[in-house]
Amino acid sequence: MNFMFGTNIEHLLIKLITMKLRLSLFLTILSVSTLSICAQTKGTLPVLNLTDLNGKTVSSADIKKDEKITIISFWATWCPPCKKELNNISEEYTDWQKKYNLKVVAISIDDIKSSNKIKPYMDEHHWNFQVLLDISQDLKRALNIQNVPFTLLLDKNGKIVYTRSGYTEGDEAILEEEIQKISKN
Repeated sequence: MNFMFGTNIEHLLIKLITMKLRLSLFLTILSVSTLSICAQTKGTLPVLNLTDLNGKTVSSADIKKDEKITIISFWATWCPPCKKELNNISEEYTDWQKKYNLKVVAISIDDIKSSNKIKPYMDEHHWNFQVLLDISQDLKRALNIQNVPFTLLLDKNGKIVYTRSGYTEGDEAILEEEIQKISKN
């Protein structure tokens, strides 16, 4: 009986070690994947066509033509954190324009059915920044963005210098710190 008891313990230890190794491998793969995603979002915007609220085609290359610091926020009307973030950025926008010579571009990933909610929402909340539509989500996919809200910060040369996935109340203060860093360059 003792022999069987010892074998069971050894068997459990082997299972535990195997599980630990699998977990370690999983975490390593996850870490590398996360770094890969972050690396893919650094650099510059891919050049793809978007649509403005009037149905006019706008190239993503046009976003960076004016050499301003640019905040790009991927969002959707069905996403409460997205709307909260953009409403909070909207409150700071006039100040940030004066202080940092920047602009905000909100890129909606709403599908064709829900895209009719965008303009009324913007008007209701007095957004005075550009809103573009990525209905096919081509730009979202090209940047390997998994979830919204997703925020990018571009320097004056159009280089992506900061990214953030998700939103927590107060993140706009962190965003302003990043803006301050690049506005000095």
